[in-house]
Order: sequence, then C-alpha cells, then structure tokens
Amino acid sequence: MKVKNFITYFLITIVCCLGCQKSNQTPQIHLEELTISEIHEAYKNGDYNSEDLVTAFFKDIDSLDSEINALTTINSNAISQAKLLDEEYKKTGILRPLHGIPIIVKDNINTIGLPTTAGSFALQDFIPTDDAFVIKKLLDAGAIILAKSNMAEWAFSAMHTNSSTGGTTRNPYNLDHVPAGSSGGTAASIASNIGVVGLGTDTGNSIRGPSSHCALVGFRTTLGLISREGIAPLFLRNDVVGPMCRTVEDATRVMEIMVGYDVDDPITKNSEGKAPDTYTQYLDENGLVGARIGVLRELSDDNTDLDIKDLFEKALLDLNALGAEIIDPVVVPDFSSLAQNQWCAKFREDIEAYLATYVKRDTMKTLEDIIRVGTTSEFSNKRLNQYTTANGRWGNSDAECSDAYHDERRIAFREAIENVMDSLKLDAIVYPTWNNKPARISTFEEEYKGDNNQIIAPHTGQPAFTVPMGLSPGNLPVGIQFLGRMYDEPTLIKLAYSYEQGTKHRTTPPKSY
Repeated sequence: MKVKNFITYFLITIVCCLGCQKSNQTPQIHLEELTISEIHEAYKNGDYNSEDLVTAFFKDIDSLDSEINALTTINSNAISQAKLLDEEYKKTGILRPLHGIPIIVKDNINTIGLPTTAGSFALQDFIPTDDAFVIKKLLDAGAIILAKSNMAEWAFSAMHTNSSTGGTTRNPYNLDHVPAGSSGGTAASIASNIGVVGLGTDTGNSIRGPSSHCALVGFRTTLGLISREGIAPLFLRNDVVGPMCRTVEDATRVMEIMVGYDVDDPITKNSEGKAPDTYTQYLDENGLVGARIGVLRELSDDNTDLDIKDLFEKALLDLNALGAEIIDPVVVPDFSSLAQNQWCAKFREDIEAYLATYVKRDTMKTLEDIIRVGTTSEFSNKRLNQYTTANGRWGNSDAECSDAYHDERRIAFREAIENVMDSLKLDAIVYPTWNNKPARISTFEEEYKGDNNQIIAPHTGQPAFTVPMGLSPGNLPVGIQFLGRMYDEPTLIKLAYSYEQGTKHRTTPPKSY
C-alpha cells in the first residue's frame, strides 16, 4: 500500500471517529462541481460547516484518487484548521474571502509541515519551515490545504505528469491519456472534484496545458503580478503560479487573493499601481458584447487535429453570437522569427538558489547533488544532465537572458503583439490551447504535438487564460486560450467568463461520482 493511501485510510478512520462524537449526524454534502460561492452560501445557511466539508472530502479522496493518482500528501491538520475557522465564524459572523475552502497545492510550493518534493528523491523528506508567500495569503483568506498534488518531476515536462515521489498521474476523462504536465496532479484532482480549487505553476505550459486537458479554467497571469517566493523553480524568468479551477469565477476569486507586491520577489515591483482593488467586479455575463477578438491563425492552423479545428471554429461562432466581433486573421509581423531563441537555460542557477535559501543542507547544495541522489524517471535524468552544461540562451542568439521587462528579445516579441492589438483595437487574441488531443501515456513523447502554450505568454510576460472549449472524440477535453495585454486581467476575466457562461462546456469526468 502506498504511503499516501495509508495516510488517507488513517485520516478516514479519525474522521469517522470524530463524527461519532458529534451530537448531530454529519450532513450529506454533494461535492460534485461545488463552487466557492455555493459553499459560503451553505455556511451562511447553516447547511454544513468547514469541518463537515473537509470531512466529506476526506471520506471520498481515496476512491476518487485511486485510479488517477493525483495526490502525494494528505494534510492531517486540515480538520483542526477547519474547526478553528468554524469557531471564528460563530464568533464574528464574517466569512473571509476563502473561508473554509479546501485547496489542492502543487508539490513544488512550500507549505509548513507538508513535504515539498518537486516530485524528486532529492527533496522527498524536505518539509519547509515557512509557507510560500502566496500560501500565506491564501491561508490568511481562510483557505484550507487539503492535499499536495503530483507533478512532472522538477516541472520538466509539459507532456506528462510523472515523478519519482508520486508516480504517474492519469487523465480522469480517459485513463489511458496524459493530463499534460507539469501541474497534472492539480488538474486531475480538481477535475475529479477531489478539492474545490487548485494551484499550479506555469513555466511554459504547466497551468494552461493540464487545465485544457482536464476541462478546467487555468490562469497564467502577467509575469510580475503574483509572487513566486517559496516555490521550487524551473526557470524563474518564466515561472508563474496561478489558479486551476472548475469555473472562471472561482479562478478569479483565488487569483484576487494572490496578487500583490512581495519584497522577496522583485519582479512583483512592476505590478504596483496596476492591479484593481477587486477582480470579481469583472465577472460580466455580457462581457463579450462589443469586444473585438483576434484570431491568430499562425497558431490555430498549425497542423491542427481536425476535431480540435472544428471545435475552435465553433468557438469563434459562439464568441460572435455572444456579442464579439471576430477579426480573422490577425497577422503579427515577423511572428515566427520573434518567437525563436526565447528560452534560456537557468535551471542550475535557479534551483541552487532555492536549495540555499530554503533547504539549507550541506548534502543538497548543487545540481550534482540532485543527480547523485537519483531519479526513477529517464526523462528527468536526461534533463538534469543536460542542465549541468547548458547555459545561457538556447539557439543562435547572443542576447542577454533577462526577465520580461529587460530582455530585448522578449520586449520585441511583446511589443510586436501588443502593437497589432492596439492597431486593430483588439481586446484579446484567441487560439486553441493545444492543437492536438491529449497524448496516450504509453506513447506520450511521440504524440506530443500542438502545444501552443510555450510560444507566446511565457516569453512576453502577457496573461493567457484557458477555458473549456468542449470534448473531442475519446472523451478528451479541449481548451480555448485568451491572450491579453500586460496587466489586463480584467478584460480577460470579462471575456472568459462571458464565453464560459454562454457555452457551459465544463463537464465532470465519467467516474467522478
């Protein structure tokens, strides 16, 4: 029996015993597709409380996760935290913004008392002594960490989610297929209703790809809007952390809490004065009325699977029917050449800084220490050894590697896109999140095709949101992506919410309940 499952059974036993001590029977809670607003309404009405909700999730976790293998660690303190929140609400009558909301946290985000392994043997017994900046903000808002989720080891793979500490995560919509990577554990668990909302990280794909593959909403926000402090990096120059949720509203509520300047992540200094007081004000069902949406055919028509092409063309018709004017095609001058040579090999520099700042062990200081400890993944082993010598920008360019605000190639790429958006008065640009269906686990490397997430947003720093666009044959979810200007999350929220509410493409996995 896996350690995770043993802990789950142990927790369920405790939960059941605690339930026996209650004067009233624990209420039956229908967990499927629960939203933050529905939970808070139930709390206000006295239908159930935070402890009841966490208890209900614990009772179902093992059966829901047994086949998809999305979780790595269960938070044994979740019930006690829920009780404290219930006592607070009884005294104050006030619900915090995320009061009693169970969240799933990717296993590269520091959490006090819970392992943060990044899927690796090198960190398998690392338990942080402090929470990451965004975790502190979410806990202060009343969230409860239910569990940590599996990830592609060191966040190396956009293709699949496999790690030394967690094994392989499967797509809950079709178990033979991948949930993409690297935040596949978060995606699979939230899609399967194991938690209410989830956190992922995105270096090039890892929030949006798994969200698209699992019929979720995924927000990659403007680089600089949200702190990455306390998160094991892949390439910090590209990394963001963000929400992965079943609805645009829930993703907006989570994102709203995470935003803010952090002295320990200097890039967030760029966001000062650029974030509104609230983002939920932009949840407008009529947000597409009068909007101008551009279609980037250079991505949407790039060897696209015919089933996904059909869904995308239908999405364009839906956007138009919901009030948007479709500008098709949008041509960005020199797009292909600007997109080249954007990646820089920064893993050694970034991960060694993380080890020195947080892990603080004489035996775990360098990339060579990580390699020495080893991995079960041939894929990860190749990447680790690659990064021992890889340095600087990939490709034929001598341009200095820097952040999205100082790197000349990144700035040129962003300006080319935003100049076209300005000239055409576009509110957003759209394209399929992936041009191909989720790959089969057995042949993921051969079938890895059509990943549009890697091309623009991680380099330009622009926000890009994915929303469910429907199901392709094989019961495989597909997403549409909205790309916006820097710090224009409000517009993307309006557009994404209006599209979501007008189409209702989100579906539950066949064995969710």
